[in-house]
Amino acid sequence: MSAIENLIAELAKLPGIGRKTAQRLTYHLLDDPANRAGRLAVCLEVVATGVRPCEQCGNPAEAALCDVCQDPRRDDATLCVVEDPAAVGIMERGTTFRGRYHVLGGRLSPLDGIGPEQLRIDALVRRVRAGGIREVILATNPSMEGEATSAYIQTSLAGTGVRVTRLARGLPVGGDLDYVDGATLAHAMSTRQEVG
Repeated sequence: MSAIENLIAELAKLPGIGRKTAQRLTYHLLDDPANRAGRLAVCLEVVATGVRPCEQCGNPAEAALCDVCQDPRRDDATLCVVEDPAAVGIMERGTTFRGRYHVLGGRLSPLDGIGPEQLRIDALVRRVRAGGIREVILATNPSMEGEATSAYIQTSLAGTGVRVTRLARGLPVGGDLDYVDGATLAHAMSTRQEVG
């Protein structure tokens, strides 16, 4: 297989990138007179060799601790638990959350061979037991696996005295009832709140 075909095949393995998009990206990199391919290769090498999980939260970091864990302005008493590092980025861009994070590294999925031992749940329990945390916010995805992961964490944190909360779920702002799935609508109805 040629170098070009190898690059197309590797790009096509990325999430959201099909073969045609991988092909377009490859030829775009080759046509760039400013050597974008070389700069991209350097960036990929730096990330592959210099980025590792934060020792405290599991978020990607270039040092022992990630930027969030190093930030002294963050609220140490509030901990948001997410499945993966991408969720940290989403939370940082889309909310005003100023607490700390804990990245699990996935979600429970027995069919895929992912049990509690493959996730950073024990590290979470140790963080909570070390003291100082008053609230743990479970921000796992609202899938069956995400719900099972949240339930397992709730059980694991029982007796620690920490408040465990879950992100609210329901109808999106600006959404249209015509496009809401039945499970989301049922959950929104069962967790409705009083107005005024």
